[in-house]
Amino acid sequence: MGKIIAIANQKGGVGKTTTSVNLAASLGVLEKKVLLIDADPQANASSGVGIDVESVEIGTYQILEHSHTPKEAIIKCNAINVDIIPAHIDLVAIEIELVDKENREYMFKKALESIKDDYDYIIIDCAPSLGLLTLNALTAADSVIIPIQCEYFALEGLGKLLNTIKSIQKIHNPDLDIEGLLLTMFDSRLRLSNQVVEEVQKHFNDMVFDTIIQRNVKLSEAPSFGESIINYDATSKGAINYLHLAQEVIKKNSK
Repeated sequence: MGKIIAIANQKGGVGKTTTSVNLAASLGVLEKKVLLIDADPQANASSGVGIDVESVEIGTYQILEHSHTPKEAIIKCNAINVDIIPAHIDLVAIEIELVDKENREYMFKKALESIKDDYDYIIIDCAPSLGLLTLNALTAADSVIIPIQCEYFALEGLGKLLNTIKSIQKIHNPDLDIEGLLLTMFDSRLRLSNQVVEEVQKHFNDMVFDTIIQRNVKLSEAPSFGESIINYDATSKGAINYLHLAQEVIKKNSK
C-alpha cells in the first residue's frame, strides 16, 4: 500500500514545491513508483515537471469535486517513475465550492482510495495556507513533511501549523504522523542560517530530518526548464541533498 505524504506549511516561499517535485523525482530514481499531486492553484509543481498548465483539462479540481476519477487525471511526466495529477488556476474555486458539501474535509481521502495501492509514495504539494485544500490533503495523508526556511522568521507560524495538525489528528485523521521537519535554503556562510538549524534541532530533536537542503543556483534554475533537479543537473548540490532526503524517507518507512 502506498504512503501518502503531504508537504505543508502555510508560509509561502519555504521550499514546499521544490521539495515536492524533487523528493518525488529522487524517490523515482531510487526505483519507487511515485504519484505527485499538485494541490496548489499556482500549479508550480505541474509546470516544474514539464506540464503545460494551460492545457490541463482534468486535474486536482475535478477529482476533488468527484466529476472525474484520479485515474482519468493522471499524466506521465518527465521524471523517471513519476506520474502527476496536475493543477490549474480553476483550483482557486474549490475552497468556495466545498464549503457547503457534506464531509468536505474528506474529498481527497475518498478520491485517493482507488489508487493508493498503485504507488509506493503519493506526494501532495499543498497550497501556502491552512484552508480547505490543505485540510483535505492532511486528512488524506499518512504523514506530513514541513519545510522550514533557514531564515529569521522560520519558526513564526510553525506553532500554528503544529496546532492545526493536532486538531486534524483529533477530529479527522488520528493516523496522521509528522514525517519530519525539513530545513531548506541553508547557507553555511550565514551565521543566521546556522542559528536557525541549531534552534530547530534543539527544540524538535528527532522530528528534524538529518538532510538539510542547501541554497543552490541549479535548484532555482531547474523549474524554469520544467525539470526536476535530478533531470536538470544530477551532480549538483541540490540533487545530492534531495537524493539523501529520499533515502532518509525510504529508510524511515522500511522499519
